Amino acid sequence: MTETDLYPLRIIPEFVERIWGTHDVSYLFQHPIAAQPIGEVWLTGDQCRIANGPLQGHTLEELSRAYGAALIGSAAAASCPARFPLLMKVLFPRQKLSVQVHPDDIRARAVGQPCGKTECWYILDAESNAQIALGFNPGTTRPQIERSMQEHNMERLLNWIDVRAGEVFYVDAGTVHAIGPGSIILETQQNSDITYRLYDYGRPRELHIEQGLAAMKTATHAGRVVPRGDTLIASPCFTVERDEFTGPRTMRSTGAAHCLFALNGAARIETPGAQPLTFACGEMVVIPASLGDYSIIPQWTIELLTASVPSIITAEPETELYFALPAASHSEGR
Repeated sequence: MTETDLYPLRIIPEFVERIWGTHDVSYLFQHPIAAQPIGEVWLTGDQCRIANGPLQGHTLEELSRAYGAALIGSAAAASCPARFPLLMKVLFPRQKLSVQVHPDDIRARAVGQPCGKTECWYILDAESNAQIALGFNPGTTRPQIERSMQEHNMERLLNWIDVRAGEVFYVDAGTVHAIGPGSIILETQQNSDITYRLYDYGRPRELHIEQGLAAMKTATHAGRVVPRGDTLIASPCFTVERDEFTGPRTMRSTGAAHCLFALNGAARIETPGAQPLTFACGEMVVIPASLGDYSIIPQWTIELLTASVPSIITAEPETELYFALPAASHSEGR
């Protein structure tokens, strides 16, 4: 296989059953649901398969190993040369998710994982009472946290935040977090599923108390991302942009793969030497890094989310973290 074999890749999503999920994913997808609810729809998972062209049927993991930097880009290949760098999902929580924490790169690699897990949440839709939890209430101490795990009341220590459609939240590794019911969230994260579950509301699932406490950080950059035009978030691990347009656009993927997710409408992608590819609402297309210039021609209009790994060193995003009591902005990364 050579990089000349590559072309825009339409990805078949993977529908993942979760006890906290939903029986209705029609907000973005037309997918029959069996008895078990769907909690997550993986858009760029390792086992997601290609839907078009000569590479049809291959998984994203197989192609990342075969093509390396030609597919994933030089920036991603520098840290993990044979793994697709970004895992994107749509979450459909109808119950509270467990209270979790993810390790950073250093701790993850110490236990044999390729990377840690920093993520961001783009709120696509939210009911009036939808909330997320980021960190703990002001003044909460580590002994209180450990005692709450034993007494099964950790939930009351969490900093619960009301969310609205259109907001973006940054959740860097080491942040204790949870998601409540009533929202639809597009998550972009480092491609790692390493999760330490600290508390699960009494559900009979395994907890990872020792590992979670070790990975937990008392100060992180987590919070609501301060808006910056079409850029939803720019961070060391990923950049996510949202745009809506009606006329042709030329984009360039040199240095990094582009993950294009249609939130609404439809468009055609054209690139030299490849068949045009049409995609529509709820579909993901990966543009290999080696393709360079490509054109997006909307069919009337397209609302597009584009995610990639930064090709230059990028600072932590400016965020704001709200508490029940007054608290300072996290724009200085405290």
